[in-house]
Amino acid sequence: MKTTKLIINELHALLACSRIGYLFVGCLLLTFSSCGKEEDPRPGLEDGKSTVIYDLPGDLEASMGGSVDGKENRDFYTFLFRFRDKRQIWIKTKEDSLQWLKTKDWDLAFTGPYNSEVYINNAHQEFNPGYEGEATNTAVIKLDRSYETVATAPSDEEFDNSNVAKIGWAPSKSSNGWFQYSLSTHIMQALPNRTYVIRLPDGKYAKLQLINAYKGNPPAVTNMNWPAPYFTFRYYVQQDGSKNLATN
Repeated sequence: MKTTKLIINELHALLACSRIGYLFVGCLLLTFSSCGKEEDPRPGLEDGKSTVIYDLPGDLEASMGGSVDGKENRDFYTFLFRFRDKRQIWIKTKEDSLQWLKTKDWDLAFTGPYNSEVYINNAHQEFNPGYEGEATNTAVIKLDRSYETVATAPSDEEFDNSNVAKIGWAPSKSSNGWFQYSLSTHIMQALPNRTYVIRLPDGKYAKLQLINAYKGNPPAVTNMNWPAPYFTFRYYVQQDGSKNLATN
């Protein structure tokens, strides 16, 4: 640091009488001040069309363990998410279940440990929260492509034949899950180039990228006590009913 100040002082003295000199010193100061700063290598999430959800809190009061301060050792409450108005709907009681689960009035359900298991509202899949409900024409397809490159929804025949159900832990690359989980570190890591294209309860088409389950959307998590679950994800719904999902 002393060396940097010395260089700048000497340059300032040599160039004090020159307007160009002052500009040069200013540029040099900016150069030194930017040294050591690390830029986030990840692309930005905002594209002008998609809806981006940052740090949506899951059930922060539940715990898988028995001795976590401020938390209860119990199952995580399910919450629903509705695309059209970004509404989060909690399912904590029998009354909540009766009011919401069998309706077409939600799109995603975040269930299971740390709310990490995601379902698309679907009336036909037995373990789906919307089973035997009103969402009779929904489906989801996993595409091993980056979100930005998915510009068109698949055919209805492909949706009709899709067997994708729960979207959670991916024990292998061929699975439908959105994250890997380490049994040694107990940390989740979202898989890249994994986009989910959805036929919604209202018949419209959408695409979804699940990005992170940790607060602040960190590029990497090394501490299993990092605050979670806080979900970052983005989606785009084509409002005109077509299969055009281009967001670039």
